[in-house]
Amino acid sequence: MNEPIRFLCDGEPVDAEPGQTIAAALTAADVWTLRRTRGTGRPRGVFCGMGVCFDCLVTLNGRPDVRSCVERVVAGDEVVTTGVRDV
Repeated sequence: MNEPIRFLCDGEPVDAEPGQTIAAALTAADVWTLRRTRGTGRPRGVFCGMGVCFDCLVTLNGRPDVRSCVERVVAGDEVVTTGVRDV
């Protein structure tokens, strides 16, 4: 069994299995809201899980609008889930 890797989500440490997507690791850590809509502020998270719907956008290492369901987590990554994003 591989050792878990650690990354930061909104400044908090999160452990993940090697090879997991960011969305899978956050779901396993009980993080469900990844962004909020502009007009109503409604929460959005993983919906399609294959990079089509863009509901799972996060900021990764300062790069905005990364689809967390298709991006694999790397040790030391910094993920920001909060904020309103236009899609």
